[in-house]
Amino acid sequence: MEKRNNRYQIDLKELSLKDSSEASKNISFEFENHDDLFKIFDLIKTKNLFEDEKTSLEFSLGLKLFTEVLITNKNHTLFEDLRPAIQEFMKKLKST
Repeated sequence: MEKRNNRYQIDLKELSLKDSSEASKNISFEFENHDDLFKIFDLIKTKNLFEDEKTSLEFSLGLKLFTEVLITNKNHTLFEDLRPAIQEFMKKLKST
């Protein structure tokens, strides 16, 4: 049986740039993830790991995007040394 994933879309737009140049770039893309990201966002927020909600959302989204790429490309040599550390990190995070 084929495993089904959740589908999402990210829309990212430059608002301002530190060098004061015009912010005009944007990108939009779809991706899949095996987890319900909105449940994870809520879970991380309720754990109060960070002082503010914005940091919790940035952390959750970045981690889930990265770990899904790692899972999907588990045999890629780029992740060889990182995989054990990420597994330990995820165990620690889930036990928090």
